[in-house]
Amino acid sequence: MPVVVEAQNLQKYYNGFQAVAGIDFKIQKGQCFGILGPNGAGKTTVVAMIYCFHPVSGGKLTVFGNDVNNDPRTIKKRLGVVPQENNLDLELSVRENLLIYASYYGIKRDVAEKRARELLYFFGLSAKADQEVDKISGGMKRRLTIARGLIHTPDLLILDEPTTGLDPQSRRLIWEHLRQLKKNGLTLILTTHYLEEASHLCDDLIIMDRGVILDEGKPGDLIKKQVGTKVVEVDLEPAQRNALINSMDTLISGYQMAESTIYLFIPEDETKVMKALNNSNFAHTYQVRPANLEDVFLKLTGRGLSYEEDAGYESSSYAKTL
Repeated sequence: MPVVVEAQNLQKYYNGFQAVAGIDFKIQKGQCFGILGPNGAGKTTVVAMIYCFHPVSGGKLTVFGNDVNNDPRTIKKRLGVVPQENNLDLELSVRENLLIYASYYGIKRDVAEKRARELLYFFGLSAKADQEVDKISGGMKRRLTIARGLIHTPDLLILDEPTTGLDPQSRRLIWEHLRQLKKNGLTLILTTHYLEEASHLCDDLIIMDRGVILDEGKPGDLIKKQVGTKVVEVDLEPAQRNALINSMDTLISGYQMAESTIYLFIPEDETKVMKALNNSNFAHTYQVRPANLEDVFLKLTGRGLSYEEDAGYESSSYAKTL
């Protein structure tokens, strides 16, 4: 497939601080490409360089084969951008928000009205077309912001944390719309700190932290590579943790501690781990579940997906190559 975006040794500095530290990636046409990481990882900075909002400090970044530093106007015409925050005109109606945005691209009124009708129908907003934006729900505002990013029929849609702050039902509704857009051939770039969102939507993704890429690939492949197939969550007294971990050394691919819980990463079969736990003298409870992207991130960084969670995770961790 043709390459839509390519980064080579991409760097970004702010007053001497390196926000993006020489990363490489490619995004192919028709993909949903995810950029996963906590707040401050560099996700928003990367996409801001892709849509030519921030200049590149070093390395090379091309979009549709055009260098972002040399030809931003050509690139912007083919991009749709959905920012983290809804920046809709709250005093205008739902329909008027789309029509005014279409005028920025020189789209004729009759064409804009047709596209607006189609987008309002697609996103389930037709009944709210004449409602002031200030009076619709947060989930509807988010869908309208995505619709606005599509009014000029872009070749690439960039979504920066598209479902942050939404309830689960609204979030899943937006996922369904994004899946349909990808099915229709639109290339998507998605930044998110929701692991389930990345698993459901992304064909390929990069995991970032502090401006660097920790790993990249398909969600399922990353889980298998970094963690394995299963995770055993064990709750036990702190004084017993080291002894438990030592007893499991040959049975696990790694572990992570979070408050009173130890997460044991199992490469293939959890049977031996469960047997060892059942035969042990440790005062514990445990449960077995499928491994997921959260486990991958915990293994790679030793913490959860927001910096505020850091206090809940111990710095000690252990990982073996699978």
